[in-house]
This record gives sequence, structure tokens and C-alpha cells, in this order.
Amino acid sequence: MVKSTFTAFADRIARADWAGNGLSAMTPMRVKTELLAGLTVALALVPEAVAFAFVAGVAPLVGLYAAFIVGLITALFGGRPGMISGATGALAVVMVGLVHDPRVGDIGAQYLFATVVLMGVLQLLAGIFKLGKFMRLVPHPVMLGFVNGLAIVIFLAQLGQFKVPGTGEAAGHGFAGGQWMNGAPLVIMLGLTALTMAIIWGMPKLTKIIPAPLAGIGIVAGIVIGFGLNVPTVGDLASVQGGLPPFAVPTVPLNFETLEIIFPYALILAAIGLIESLLTLNLVGEITGKRGGASQECLAQGTANVVTGFFGGMGGCAMIGQSMINVKSGGRTRLSGVSAALFLLAFILVGSSLIERIPLAALVGVMFMVVIGTFAWQSLRIMTRIPLMDAFVIVLVTGVTVAYDLATAVVVGVIVSALAYAWNNARRIHVIERDSVRTPGAHVYEIEGPLFFGSTDSFADLFHPATDPDVVIVDFRRSRVVDQSALQAIEDLAARYQAEGKTLRLRHLSHDCHKLLKRAGQLMIEEDDDPDYALAVDYNVRTGVFGGGH
Repeated sequence: MVKSTFTAFADRIARADWAGNGLSAMTPMRVKTELLAGLTVALALVPEAVAFAFVAGVAPLVGLYAAFIVGLITALFGGRPGMISGATGALAVVMVGLVHDPRVGDIGAQYLFATVVLMGVLQLLAGIFKLGKFMRLVPHPVMLGFVNGLAIVIFLAQLGQFKVPGTGEAAGHGFAGGQWMNGAPLVIMLGLTALTMAIIWGMPKLTKIIPAPLAGIGIVAGIVIGFGLNVPTVGDLASVQGGLPPFAVPTVPLNFETLEIIFPYALILAAIGLIESLLTLNLVGEITGKRGGASQECLAQGTANVVTGFFGGMGGCAMIGQSMINVKSGGRTRLSGVSAALFLLAFILVGSSLIERIPLAALVGVMFMVVIGTFAWQSLRIMTRIPLMDAFVIVLVTGVTVAYDLATAVVVGVIVSALAYAWNNARRIHVIERDSVRTPGAHVYEIEGPLFFGSTDSFADLFHPATDPDVVIVDFRRSRVVDQSALQAIEDLAARYQAEGKTLRLRHLSHDCHKLLKRAGQLMIEEDDDPDYALAVDYNVRTGVFGGGH
């Protein structure tokens, strides 16, 4: 199985649709659009990667290396052309706990690198066993809550740029720590941010030759440099200058104690990374009209994190903000993601002096426009027109995403949605009573609705063993026996009739119900069962197999 999975993965790489619509679609205009989209993304990646490195408690280059390596590998081999991956805040808030864990001493970064490698291995296993397909179980209200919550998280993360550089924990921490700007500096910062947003909004109405976010960054940076305005720049966060990421095996003890420390973190990081990546994959797929690729994305994310762990990176996953910037800038192929990673490396190696002069206000303006484009505004309009439970799930997932993290929010949303679904189905079961035509003197209960753990109590209340005749037939033509709780409910019902000296028979069980009951040994099933329901076949119940009577 493992061999066949990797063979299929390698085959997809060999046949990769690098142009999104085929190589013939890569016209000079398309190449220019993809490269400019990649440049825009790379400019937005720099402050994000630096800020998330601060959040995780590691050096800025650790975040930049992760953005480059993870972004490059997933762009080449990921499940959705146009997606952007890199260091993210959802992972950083978990990593800081490991870096400052008392058990790791002063080499927390080395333990982090080892954790990232293990995280990648777990993600590879998820891809091998095709666990990505379970993302289809995420209901649409959970998706809406996810994008709304993530939009709010992105917005709050940008507020840290409105603090005086160098005061407390200004970079990337939203409201936590740092001294807020005031007076003229705040007015200038807000003005430049608003100008950037206005350019991004208005540029497409004039021309689409240059991606609007790139134009906004360029124009605002030109104004700041030309007029010598004293505003926070990328260089105020940290220097982005460095060399090529060096290969090094994490220097941690290779023993069970190390595994005991890093495994819980690796498991949580792998889950958060895959959930955010696969939800982003679905979101980008809706915009670009593409589907599939979940298992390939798991394999690409796993490979990227294994590699980045050996090259001093903090690991990463898909980034919905940068993915939206890329898509809105016209990026539709793997070229945009690859070029974004290569531009980022160029910034680190040779372009740091220029990048560090870019005003943070311009990048904040870009991210604010991403927030506006990411938030599902239609979810506010439909709140009063959708079921109350769906509206509650949207609000719940949004709140949990902001308060905790994406993985927790999605799990909570899926559980609440599943319980609501079970409750609704539990209320659907009811009965139609009539006298039997084929068996004189017998009474027939026609069950409508599924019989499962949630409906067993309602099912039991439908019958009247004390007043029913000696033979009772339960007809499941419009029902379905789903689980072991349903089997137990049938046996308990049979025991009640048996205690009254009466006989209970089952009729019209479907193929899967018949098979389930036969495996459980709960019924005396005759071999002439009619799978097409052309005949009504009755089954006598043998009680006591589960040790009922409770």
C-alpha cells in the first residue's frame, strides 16, 4: 500500500499540470501575471514569517527559512496550484510552548526542529493512508465559521503593527504587550494603510497589468521613501539578511524521553497543519474551480516539514491570507507559488536592504484587504434564513477559532454538527399501525425513520406489548437498522413481548441491515430472505445474546 501510494504520488509529480490548464496555456502574459503575483506574495510573507518566528520564540531567519522551504516544496508538489504555504500563526502559538518547555533547557529550538521532522512524518502517514478524504465530513457552516474566524485572526495579528517598534512584544501579537502609537505617527500609519487599501480597490478598475496589491505596496513605499516619512518599516521588526539555510540534524538526545516530549507537540502541529491546509485547499478550489488533491497535499505538506526540520525551519502549512493574495493577484499555477518562494530567498540573500525599507503600513493595508475578501459576509445575511443550529455552529466555530486555534474550532464544529444531525434524525422515527392482511390476528408496526443510538428510546415508546395481540410484526420497509444500539433496542423489545408471552417478528430488512443482524447473531435469519422486497419475509427474534434485560 505504501509503495503504491508513493508510486502514484511520483506519477502525479511527473505528470504535474504546472500551468494549471496545461503547458500550452503559459503565454508570456500568463508568466508575467504569475511572477508578479509571486512577488506580491513574497513581500507579504516577510513580515508574517518574522512575526510568527517571534511568536514561536525563535530567530527571525527560522521563520523565513520555513516560509521558503515549505512554500517551495508545496508549490511544486501540492494538491492545489495557486496555494501558498509557509510559517503560520496557528502553528507558532503551539510551538512557543515547546521552545520554552522547562524539560528542553536552552536548546528549545533544536527540539522544535526535531518536532517539525516528526510532524512531517505524521503528515506523510496521513497522506499514505488517505486520511485527507475525511475533510468531506466538515459541514458548510463549519467552513463559514473557519473563514470568518481566520479573517478575524488575521485582522487582530495586524494590529501589532500599530505599536511603537521595540516596545514589548509589538510584532505580531495583536493586543498583547507593546506601546500603542498615538498622535502624528498613528495618523500617518492609518493614512498610509488606508491609501494602500484604496489603491488595491481602485487599481483593477484602471488596469490589470500589475497586481493591485503589488501596486499598493510599490506606490506607498515610493511615497514614504520619496518624502522621507518616519514610519515603521520591515527592518524595524528584524533584519531579513542571511545565507542559504544550512543542513543540520537536530542536536537532541535520541532516546524515549525526547520522543515523550516532542510527540504530543508533533501530533497537535500535524493535525492543525493538515486541517488548515485542507480547508484552504477547499477554499482555493471553490475560487479556481478545482477539486481533489487532498492526499497529495498531505504528502506535500509532510515532505516539506521533514525537509524544513533538517534545514533550521520552524515548519508550516497552507496560509489562507497569502493564498488569497496570490489568487486575487491572478496566480493560478504552480509558477506563482514557486516564484514567491524564490523571491523570498532572494530577499534573504541579496535584497534585504531594499525589503527592509518597505513601510509596514503598506503590508498591513494588503492584509486588511485580505481580511475583507476572506470574511464570508454572506454568512451574516443568511443568519436569519438558515436553521438555528447552523447559525449557532457558524458563530461557535468563529469564536473558538479566535479564542483558541483552528483545529479545536473545526473539531468542536464537527462534533456539534454531528450531535445536531443525530438529534434531528432521532426525532424522525415514528410508526404507522395496522392489522396484518397476510397473517390474520397479527398487528403490524410500520417503522419510518432510522433506528440508531439516538432514536432507540423513541423506538421503544412506539410499542404496546401489554395490549397487542399474540403476534406482532415490525416492518422496516421505510426504516434502517444502523448500529449496535439498534440491535440492542430490537432485542429489548423482543424481551418485552416475550415476557408477555407474545411473538415479535421483523419484516423487510434491507441488505445491510440483514448482514449486520446476521453478524451480531441477534436474529434467526432464514436463508430465503428477499433482498428486492418482492415478498414479505418475517424473522423471529432470539433474545438474550447481549444479556439484555436492562
